Amino acid sequence: MLKKILKFGFITGIILILCILLLDFYIIKSTKNQLFTEVTSVKKSYTGLVLGARVYKSGGLSLILKDRVETALKLYQSKKIKRFLLSGDHGTKSYDEVNAMKNYLVNLGVPEKDIFLDHAGFDTYDSLVRAKKIFLVNDVIIITQKFHLKRSLFIANNTGLNAQGFVCDSHNYGIAKTMFIREKLANIKAFIEIFLHLKPTYLGKKIPITKDSNLSFD
Repeated sequence: MLKKILKFGFITGIILILCILLLDFYIIKSTKNQLFTEVTSVKKSYTGLVLGARVYKSGGLSLILKDRVETALKLYQSKKIKRFLLSGDHGTKSYDEVNAMKNYLVNLGVPEKDIFLDHAGFDTYDSLVRAKKIFLVNDVIIITQKFHLKRSLFIANNTGLNAQGFVCDSHNYGIAKTMFIREKLANIKAFIEIFLHLKPTYLGKKIPITKDSNLSFD
């Protein structure tokens, strides 16, 4: 009986590993032509979506997030995007990724009217679905690190967004092994969310990205 259980567990494990590898292969293959590293190569898009990451208690940006925001600024200054959509975790008063990003951009001279905040971008799936359903984004450049970008584009492609991805790996973040495992598991989560057409944690009223961010909307 024990041998049968061990055999079943072994076969199940092999099948699971194969599924993970096949999904990863599909995501890489289906998004490879959407990844860009040069400003001159990427097509103009109305919206630049910056996906959130860790901020410090002081309000300072982690290196990963700083690279994302500064890359988005470079695209804005190069006239590749017109509006910023800053999406991240602002689930509590004490932790606020989106305003930290906004303050960083405003201090660098970006007009507030061009900065839209998604306070409920609790994960990548939520950020992309809300970009489409709440902010009415159609075409978008997603700005994040390469390890995160392939999955982001995979989700975008399955949520009706016309997306490009811009790689912002400006530093060695020292997290390669951790991110490798995390992303493989996150791919499965993304596939399930897409397959089941799950709703994001929050929806809410529509805030069209084409309007002035300082205005209120119904």
